[in-house]
Amino acid sequence: MMKLDGIASFVAIAESGSISEAARRLRLSKSVVSERLAELERSLGAGLLHRTTRKLTLTEDGTAFLERANRILQEIDEATADMAERRGTISGPLRVSAPVTFGRMHLGPALYPFLAEHPNLRLTLDLDDRRVDAAADGYDAVVRNGPIADSRLMAWRLAPSRRVLVASPAYLRENGKPGSIEELEQHRGIFYTNRGVADWRFPSLGGTVVVRGQMGLGLNNGDMLRDAAIAGLGIALIPMFIVGEAVAAGELETLDIGVQPELEYIHIAHPDGRRPSVKLRALADHLRTAFGSPPYWDPAFPK
Repeated sequence: MMKLDGIASFVAIAESGSISEAARRLRLSKSVVSERLAELERSLGAGLLHRTTRKLTLTEDGTAFLERANRILQEIDEATADMAERRGTISGPLRVSAPVTFGRMHLGPALYPFLAEHPNLRLTLDLDDRRVDAAADGYDAVVRNGPIADSRLMAWRLAPSRRVLVASPAYLRENGKPGSIEELEQHRGIFYTNRGVADWRFPSLGGTVVVRGQMGLGLNNGDMLRDAAIAGLGIALIPMFIVGEAVAAGELETLDIGVQPELEYIHIAHPDGRRPSVKLRALADHLRTAFGSPPYWDPAFPK
């Protein structure tokens, strides 16, 4: 008889490409996942995976079964969500990915009371500044700052995210305060490299204005970007959720060059084609309330 745990193990292996990674996601041992896969193959009377020393690939039967297996698991998830909604409870596993700095500074503190209110919810939060593939990496949702370019994701806005140009008072005393795009180009820049470009972009009536500045430092982490600006290493374009406290404390000054960066948003996004669960909708509602409108980290945000 075919078992659901075997189907879940097969889908996890197919999505991750390895038994080891599937075991990590399912919080099981490799031997248990391997046995569940073998039992599923015996019940189906067909091999689902080609096994080599280097990788696992789907057989023709495995490719055909994967679509139905995903549909079976989705139906189970939706049925479970419907029952939870009927009971007014939120329970079960939820796996979320989020950027490191936002997760540490704002998402974590917002999550703790939510988890205390729903003790049957089993949340796994992975903090990673790289843009993970939500579906392939097995996430129920991803939290992101900025535009969602992946068409396979359905995104909900949680809060606006204003970015500002900042520099330390010491840097500005030594190098002057730029008041225009032309003057900004003469300054050292501290750039966030995860966006793939070492420049700053500002919308204008004639299109996007690109300011490259002088490359001073490239970093792929928001905490270090802020700290480098406080240390006087140059000018940085950083979200207020990272630098709000430093600006309020006088460690950084915001700069006005006559144009403003495009407004961005904090999103929570889930893979397209999946019905968002009750627990995910409840989490999104909680985070919107916790962050506020305007968000608490940016009191100067226009209402």
